[in-house]
Amino acid sequence: MSTVKDVYNYLDSIAPFGLQEAYDNAGILIGDPEMEVTGVLLCLDSTEAIMDEAIDKGCNLVVAHHPIIFSGLKRLTGANYIERTVIKAIKHDIALIAIHTNLDNVLANGVNGMIANKLGLTNVSILAPKNQDLVEEVAGAGVIGDLSNPLKTDDFLALLKDKMKLNVIKHTAKCVDTVERVAVCGGSGGFLLNNAKRAGAQVFVTSDYKYHEFFDADGDLIIADIGHYESEQYTIELLYKLVKEKFSTFAAHYTLQSTNPVYYY
Repeated sequence: MSTVKDVYNYLDSIAPFGLQEAYDNAGILIGDPEMEVTGVLLCLDSTEAIMDEAIDKGCNLVVAHHPIIFSGLKRLTGANYIERTVIKAIKHDIALIAIHTNLDNVLANGVNGMIANKLGLTNVSILAPKNQDLVEEVAGAGVIGDLSNPLKTDDFLALLKDKMKLNVIKHTAKCVDTVERVAVCGGSGGFLLNNAKRAGAQVFVTSDYKYHEFFDADGDLIIADIGHYESEQYTIELLYKLVKEKFSTFAAHYTLQSTNPVYYY
């Protein structure tokens, strides 16, 4: 028998929850930690549709990257999708674990390491290290790595589009002819721009850039905004692999639906 707490403890050994940023709300958000797990559904976002999928698959645990409860709840009346999702989870006795910035802040089995692997980067290291006693390896935000063979800028952008399954890339001016060193931060990574510059990156792959923020590239590198969901999509694959390999007392399921709220026409 494996409990919700057992899954939490295992995830904590991979990406210690103590590594989450101060603003974050990762951990067990809903449910009894001592409840036996009958099945787990892995996803990026907790939505009503995800809860329906969990019910259909007989899963009483959802492990999501993004916390559905982030800034706090004052009431549960079903007035918005957050309240409705929480209500549905409670009604159907579904526990929920969010593993967010703590998974961003580790290299091995982390969000950014997964992206670097998809892009074929080598010599990968943390872009903005932080001192942390919870783990022996260096933890921190973003990663930096090298392409085995330098690529022309257009060829790298084509590679990025292919490997990350992108419809579009929003990017700044092609101020370099060749790309060899690439910085990566899944999700909202604009705060790492100067780190990417100092690390010698020709391209900084991230998301959630606003119009005026693109000017901050200032001809030093190319900012490539690939979209929040797109940048983190492989996190589901990562979580599925980790949970499936560890636990044999219940089935693990990779969500079959996209929770991306952004569409392209």
